[in-house]
Amino acid sequence: MATMKAVVKTKPELGAELQDKPIPEPLPDWVVVKVRATSICGTDVHIYKWDPWSAERIGVKALPQILGHEVAGEVVEAGAHCKRIKVGDYISAETHIYDPGDLTSMLGSFHVGRHMKILGVDFDGCFAEYFALPESICWPNDPAIPPEVAAIQEPLGNATYAVLGEDADVAGKTMVITGDGPISLFAVGVARVCGVAKIIHFGKYELNMEIARKMGADLQMNTNDSTGAERLEFVLDHTGGNGVDIALEMVGSQNSVDDCFAMVRKAGRVTAFGIAAESPLPVDYNNGIVFKGCQVHGINGRKIFDTWYRNRNLLAAGRLDPTPVITNVFKLEDFKAGFDKMIERPRKSAKVVLLPDEQEYQAASKRIGG
Repeated sequence: MATMKAVVKTKPELGAELQDKPIPEPLPDWVVVKVRATSICGTDVHIYKWDPWSAERIGVKALPQILGHEVAGEVVEAGAHCKRIKVGDYISAETHIYDPGDLTSMLGSFHVGRHMKILGVDFDGCFAEYFALPESICWPNDPAIPPEVAAIQEPLGNATYAVLGEDADVAGKTMVITGDGPISLFAVGVARVCGVAKIIHFGKYELNMEIARKMGADLQMNTNDSTGAERLEFVLDHTGGNGVDIALEMVGSQNSVDDCFAMVRKAGRVTAFGIAAESPLPVDYNNGIVFKGCQVHGINGRKIFDTWYRNRNLLAAGRLDPTPVITNVFKLEDFKAGFDKMIERPRKSAKVVLLPDEQEYQAASKRIGG
């Protein structure tokens, strides 16, 4: 039986192992993909550290399991029932495997559902030389998009959906973006290219705040050096006293949530993306939502496949350059160094990409520069 190298979560403790695993075979409506690039997500870090969320969501009974869900690669085998995707296609993975029978799917909201499964969480992922996934969540990439960029479209899609919301009505508006993790940084770039007139960014790590400036942030304030009252005054001073049209909550902390509901103008939008360490989380329901006529938009994934379509066009046309956010590339076998970069504090990295093939790694290193 042919084997491959894969990063496997084997024990309910910190870490993972590089192991030889059988190359998967496709189910009738699945494909097998040769991985060209894959990137580390915050979810992967949770699983790598095996925190309480991982223990509850995945559970020790599911181990061993291959990590990873952000990916770009080439289809090398297609199941007998596949019709849309064929051998040789250059694809990325949506990762949210929707159930066509869910009410949300039937109503057009494929990205959420009672029976939805997630690549790399509910079954083996893509931190490997090969992986398998349903044809239904394959997204064909434009060949102009290099693998290290095609691999980060999944988190970039979170950012795009957060910025655009349901109506994509953002041109000429003002926006606050909290946090300086990779998705917040991607959101700054998307907001800039989609015509947001004033982008106000709050972060706490200087390296990442510098990346946000490269991505297009107009105004910034460090949350370590400011109070909520000072941040609110800063926003009001730069919005004619009204507050921003749109506030993206990308952190999940109490301070960030409080900031967003305080800073958004009347009849504005708050996008809720950040995951709180503990829930429920208090919100100023009366003054922050009801009396403001505030719209609250929860983000779980991307719009399938509207968000992917927009991202592919923006990337292939060169309108959006996300590469400042990709701070490190490593060989797949050096995954531990990649996770160390993701875990270290203060932050000295943003997005980390892993590449199984030596030539792909060398090429990506030249393009990214590290």
